[in-house]
Amino acid sequence: MTVMADPHGVSPPAARIPLAVGYRRFVFRRLFWLLVLGTALVLSVAINILTGPAGLDIESVIIGILNPSSLSVTERIIIWEVRLPYALMAVVVGACLGLAGAEMQTVLNNALASPSTLGVMYAATLGASLAIVFDLAGPLGVSENFVVPICAFVGAVASVLLILALSRTYGATVDTVVLFGIALVFALQALISLIQFVADSDSLQQIVFWTMGSLARSTWDKLMIISVVFAICLPSSIRHMWKMTSLRGGEGFALSFGVSVERLRLIVLLRVSVMTAVAVAFTGVIGFIGLVGPHIARLAFGEDHRFYLPGSALAGAFILSGASIASKSLVPGILIPDGIVTALIGIPLFLVLLLIQRRRSR
Repeated sequence: MTVMADPHGVSPPAARIPLAVGYRRFVFRRLFWLLVLGTALVLSVAINILTGPAGLDIESVIIGILNPSSLSVTERIIIWEVRLPYALMAVVVGACLGLAGAEMQTVLNNALASPSTLGVMYAATLGASLAIVFDLAGPLGVSENFVVPICAFVGAVASVLLILALSRTYGATVDTVVLFGIALVFALQALISLIQFVADSDSLQQIVFWTMGSLARSTWDKLMIISVVFAICLPSSIRHMWKMTSLRGGEGFALSFGVSVERLRLIVLLRVSVMTAVAVAFTGVIGFIGLVGPHIARLAFGEDHRFYLPGSALAGAFILSGASIASKSLVPGILIPDGIVTALIGIPLFLVLLLIQRRRSR
């Protein structure tokens, strides 16, 4: 059988056309799943806005969003000051934690890594606990609604800087970073327990509620701060997509492409920790989003970080949005803390994902 030459007199490889078709299918499938996740997220946000004990119908909510002046004062407060910030905060916080978990699992080469692995969430809890127990709002003359998040953020960032300093000193290898993180987690847990032991009943109640994690404290100002931080970190994540994809082939493979693995790991961990610190500072501890979201994205998109990272952000946002709907619906008239709901949903979902991945690997 003869092979037709191209106009330049060169016979193309027989596999060139099938490879091109296969790559287009590869990209199309992943774009399709991104579209599915995005659509599911939009629907969950709409349901979240419509859900609530006030009994507003769909028509009133839609008209109220499009034309706020047509609402009564009470309806305007319910929609614009309660439901919209609450629903959008779930999206932004979930996206931060989902993206943070995905990047952390990549640079630490650990499928069980999450934003709590390095103790960021525990450090934020320690900062918030200190602010509550010592009543720092009084001496500083600032509202507790601002002092507690600020102290939580400072605690989280301090833990990150400590980990990064130790990693730079002893080498930012996977084992070094993970071991430092585990040691820090146990130390922070002991300090938090000590503070709870000496706290009075009112302070202890506030600490416990904060550690449960809740979106109920959402406001437009807090939403804006988290959104700005996410918008700043996302382009940096996009810039490192190819490097992190190569890192999934192993450190030696990444080094062969000229990737400075330790430097990349330090930059990613700093970025991840900032996103986590800002999100947790305003909501309290919300677990499992940074663990389950990346696993869902990995099943849908594989290890290509062009699709895996945005998929993880969308998956995290969808999970937390769904959890926030459940927190308002499980017990009528009671808003269950979102951290409890994410744990109840996350544990069985994570086990199911593990079983699916095991079957695929056989």
